[in-house]
Amino acid sequence: MKIEFESIGTIHSPFKELEGMPIQPTGAKGIKGKICIKDEFKAGLKDIDGFSHLILIYHLHKTNGHALEVKPFMDNNTHGVFATRSPKRPNNIGMTTVKLDKVEDGILYVSNVDILDGTPLLDIKPYVPQLFEDTLVDDLKIGWFENNHQKAKSQKADDRFIK
Repeated sequence: MKIEFESIGTIHSPFKELEGMPIQPTGAKGIKGKICIKDEFKAGLKDIDGFSHLILIYHLHKTNGHALEVKPFMDNNTHGVFATRSPKRPNNIGMTTVKLDKVEDGILYVSNVDILDGTPLLDIKPYVPQLFEDTLVDDLKIGWFENNHQKAKSQKADDRFIK
């Protein structure tokens, strides 16, 4: 089944190339960006300024092809792509959380941006942690990230997923 999406806007950031970008929001703390929403979708921003953080869903438009096993940025071993946050996915969909700084005339000014400049935005959802609090369990496991998650603050992207 073929599924098509329409971009609702464009994400702008200081990152013109994939190499050297932060790989997660924790490594992009304080980095500013903006999201320009297309005119026909601006009405959908009503009341968004009441939220401090937003979940962005976007198209990884510079990723070519996919791999079912990848060596992620924070580990030297290969893992199944669905056990990673690698951009080399069967469907080039990315997701991140950003801080909303302000909204002006269909432009969202955001912080903690770990996204390539010019990335097509597919959707926005408000971040509401209370909607998930009852689903967290005492036996939470984070797999291979357990010994690697601290690297996300300093690890930068290289060219491994460009090829």
